[in-house]
Amino acid sequence: MVQDVAQTDEIIDKYKGDKSSLIQVLLDIQHENRWLPRDALMQASQRLGIPLSQIYHIATFYKAFSLTPRGRHSVSVCLGTACQVRGAPRLLDRVTEKLEIKPGETSDDMRFSLETVNCLGCCALGPVMVVDEEYHSSPSRKELDEIADTCE
Repeated sequence: MVQDVAQTDEIIDKYKGDKSSLIQVLLDIQHENRWLPRDALMQASQRLGIPLSQIYHIATFYKAFSLTPRGRHSVSVCLGTACQVRGAPRLLDRVTEKLEIKPGETSDDMRFSLETVNCLGCCALGPVMVVDEEYHSSPSRKELDEIADTCE
């Protein structure tokens, strides 16, 4: 916890304790921890002078934030219309089979977290998945194995 508090203080100091930078503070905390620990949120509440309930309201409103620990590698599969018609459900089936987790879950070894999204903005490449900000267009089972193997 001491490390979380010091780390949170450092992040808040970077924004000079400006309460209008709350979302960026939360993004930075999440980037450092891969989720928003309660201790860090309490520290942000105290330091920024923002009620904890308001911080939780923001943290639960935006899908980018997680209040539970996330895996070291983030995997998102697009289920938007263009990807849907090009085979996104089959891609999602292959990914869930490979990672042995369902959307919204994190693997027991904390290696992967899987999410579905409505659009990744690259419809012409569909179906698409993103692993740690790297886009993959219609990966085969073999390519999925290779992608997973490079994520240690």
